[in-house]
Amino acid sequence: MNKNPNFVIFMADQLRWDYLGCNGHKIIETPNIDAISSQGTNFSNFYVASPVCMPNRASLMTGRYPSVHGLRYNGNHLSKNATTFVDVLLKAGYQTSSFGKIHLQGFDPGPPHPWIKDDDLGPVKESWSDDNSYTSEDFKNYQKEVYFKIPKPYYGFEHVDLVTAHGNNCKGHYFQWLKENFPDWEKFFGPENELPHNYSCRQGYRTPVPAEFYPTAFVEKKSNEYFQKISDTNNPFISFVSFPDPHHPFTPPGKYWDMYNPDDFEVKLEYKSHKNPIPPMQKVYKDYLDGKDPVSKTSVFLTEKRQIQESMALTAGMITMIDDAVGSVIKTLKEKNLYDNTVIIFTSDHGDYMGDFSLMLKGALPFQSITKVPFIWSDPEDRKSKKSDALSSTLDIAPTILSRANVKPYWGIQGKDISESIKSNKSFRDDLMIEFHDNIVRFGFDKPAFVRSLISGKYRFTLYKDQIFGELYDLENDPFETNNLYDDEKFSDVRSKLYKKLINQMMENIDKSPAPKRLA
Repeated sequence: MNKNPNFVIFMADQLRWDYLGCNGHKIIETPNIDAISSQGTNFSNFYVASPVCMPNRASLMTGRYPSVHGLRYNGNHLSKNATTFVDVLLKAGYQTSSFGKIHLQGFDPGPPHPWIKDDDLGPVKESWSDDNSYTSEDFKNYQKEVYFKIPKPYYGFEHVDLVTAHGNNCKGHYFQWLKENFPDWEKFFGPENELPHNYSCRQGYRTPVPAEFYPTAFVEKKSNEYFQKISDTNNPFISFVSFPDPHHPFTPPGKYWDMYNPDDFEVKLEYKSHKNPIPPMQKVYKDYLDGKDPVSKTSVFLTEKRQIQESMALTAGMITMIDDAVGSVIKTLKEKNLYDNTVIIFTSDHGDYMGDFSLMLKGALPFQSITKVPFIWSDPEDRKSKKSDALSSTLDIAPTILSRANVKPYWGIQGKDISESIKSNKSFRDDLMIEFHDNIVRFGFDKPAFVRSLISGKYRFTLYKDQIFGELYDLENDPFETNNLYDDEKFSDVRSKLYKKLINQMMENIDKSPAPKRLA
């Protein structure tokens, strides 16, 4: 075995922790991901740095909180000056590659949405300010026939086959590949081309795109082609295999569309299951009763049981397609004699409410359905089934990979090396902070939500900036977060202690300059 291992990071988009067979789901079939778990350490207490795509993906890449790396909102970008762990591995001699969704820059070149106002930055240009050079993921670059060449290294990646957006309507290199194979590609898109079905759920679309030309298949194909070309005698590699599913819209292709029956899925938590919802949640419920539509396709909405069940079934189809692709890539690794020196990682960038309290998608309220995600680490040094309940974060992926690669981490990394959590379930945290910033008014708030949450012991404690309400849940006695104890006098001491712990976390997790080597 080579001294330095290879790494393959499988990543799903908007996949909850409990939507895998190895994490207890009784219906969704994920045998290949379950197999990774059976030969690795499966975490049950792994949380995102932020329950939003771009901020959390940037946290994975940098090991830093969104408030520090600067990508706080979807649609912004990670500074080109940011250091990623992939940059460090590239300099250490690793071959670096990415297949699928990266999402560190915006992919929509259109005008700003009417509800978003431009900030007047004046003459000062911070490192994260857009100078019109953050266009590598823009839709417009992938309209031409020639395969678009992203300037490289792209946040450390030397090889990139890019997928942007979601569902069957993805862009990036995938879109160029689809058009190359189908000159009449327009026949796959638009409501007039949708295949017939009897589903009524919001954003359910039966795509005519064949399964073998769906975005998940593109990620699988490009990954396999890459691994077919390299050998175990080359420099070690790190590959990011990132699927844009099962993020909405719900568009599983071919056999995956009706693979699951909505009637088989249980909606465990209706809106009325929550004993004392905070005002924004009440407002969303009122909007539902009044028949109001959400602000955008990405905004939270509340819906009826049948539509939730349909969304669950379609999501399950998308997940099983991902699982099939994961199995295909691992098979290639084994056939090319790469598997025996490769660390296999599986995770997700955030979850989905998926019917919890009748809510769909993701938003400011940090229920575990959107903040707790899968994290599985299968290491060639010890491919045994283990469980870890160590409190861990997306922030920890970067320093742990660097440690396993015997590469020194960089200054300012905020995550922790959880190698011992993987090996022996050792915990390095008593508390863990989760950030959320919104840039538009939605989800029942009167201003863009600014949220800080703390996972501490058996509690989840959440503060909403400039709001009189907050949240406190006893996760041990109330694992589904149905009873908010924030205003309960019996928990006033607990609330005070958690206030202090959260403030300490916010004070600790700032951008710190290196210590001076001389007196001023």
